[in-house]
Amino acid sequence: MKRLIIGTALLAFINLSAQVDFSSTRFGITGGYNYSRVQNAHNPSAPRHTMQGGFLALIPVDRNDQFYIQPEVVYYGAGETGKDKNNKGAAGYDAVYANSYISVPLYFKGYFSEAESEFFGMAGPRFDFLINQKVENPARQVYTVEGDPKYPGINGKAAGFGWGVGLGIGFSYKRKLELAGRYDLGISNTYPDLVESYTGDPNTEKKKSQQVASVTLSYIFD
Repeated sequence: MKRLIIGTALLAFINLSAQVDFSSTRFGITGGYNYSRVQNAHNPSAPRHTMQGGFLALIPVDRNDQFYIQPEVVYYGAGETGKDKNNKGAAGYDAVYANSYISVPLYFKGYFSEAESEFFGMAGPRFDFLINQKVENPARQVYTVEGDPKYPGINGKAAGFGWGVGLGIGFSYKRKLELAGRYDLGISNTYPDLVESYTGDPNTEKKKSQQVASVTLSYIFD
């Protein structure tokens, strides 16, 4: 079954590659607001509000101006904070667990019709390369990059590389100005060494999945 899936994916990729028209590639800029959280990582836990911004390419894969590959290279803020409204004033409420990445999403993008102004959908993998991590006022020392000497080998250092899948839907005005809502689900483990089996809480042993909802505005040049 695995060989069948891989073979089918390979054939689909070869077929898609044969239709790519690099000569008609257009470029653009993109930026937006990120709302991020990390499952099973910190307590208390609340969203971090940050941003993303960078560059994109729009590469046609058909002759009807309807289907494209859209790779991007963006600065991408993620992580979370401790500002849980139910724990106001508690230890860790002012915590910030900030992760910053150079992120490379690779979307397959389809407009709903050939019209110049039209809705579109997009989906594809995202690859994140950590460029900075900052931990402030953590609820516990074990959440820091260095960890707690009492628990060697356990720490809150973020993985240098992560990946996930992204989905989005948006509206394009004349194929130039585009507003989109996106959701990125982390597949890899954001904090691989933050595994506290000694606590007896099963959530501390689960994978730390970073998830980001965003609203982006892009401008694509002629």
